[in-house]
Amino acid sequence: MSKNDCCTCGAANAMQAFKGRSFNVNFKQLNRVVHGLDGHECTECAEIEFDAPSAELYAQAGDELVEDAKRVMAEEMKRIRRKLHFTQKNAVQLLSGGGHNAFSRYERAEVEPPKPLFVLMRLLDRHPELVRELQAINECADINALLVQKQQQREN
Repeated sequence: MSKNDCCTCGAANAMQAFKGRSFNVNFKQLNRVVHGLDGHECTECAEIEFDAPSAELYAQAGDELVEDAKRVMAEEMKRIRRKLHFTQKNAVQLLSGGGHNAFSRYERAEVEPPKPLFVLMRLLDRHPELVRELQAINECADINALLVQKQQQREN
C-alpha cells in the first residue's frame, strides 16, 4: 500500500491533498464550522484524513462545542425552572423523578439533562399554562380512578 492509497477503501492513489478547507463539527443537532484545515481526501469513498495540526484544531473545536452546548443547556434549565417558579426539589419531583441533586447537577453543567426532560422544560417555557395540567397528571388522580374502576369490575 502506497502513501496515497486509501486506508479505508483501499483505492490505489486515491488520497488527494487539500488545503484551507472548512468542515463542520457536529454534536447532537448543533454544529460549528472549523476553517483552514489541511489533509487528504479519498476520491473513491470520501474518507478524510487531517494532518496533525488540523486534526488537533478539529478535535479542539469539537470539545469546545460539547462544553458550550452543556453550558447553554444548563443555563436554559436554570432560566426555565426559575421562570416557572420551581425550586430544584420541586422540579425533580414534578418533572424527572431523578435524585434530589439532579437539577443542581444539570444547572452546573456537570451532567447533561436527559433529552426528554430538556424538551419538556423547553415546552413548558413556551406554554407555562401547562404546568397546572402537569401537576394534575402527576397527582395520578385519573390513574387512581381507573384502578378503582378496574377493581369494581373484578368484584362484579
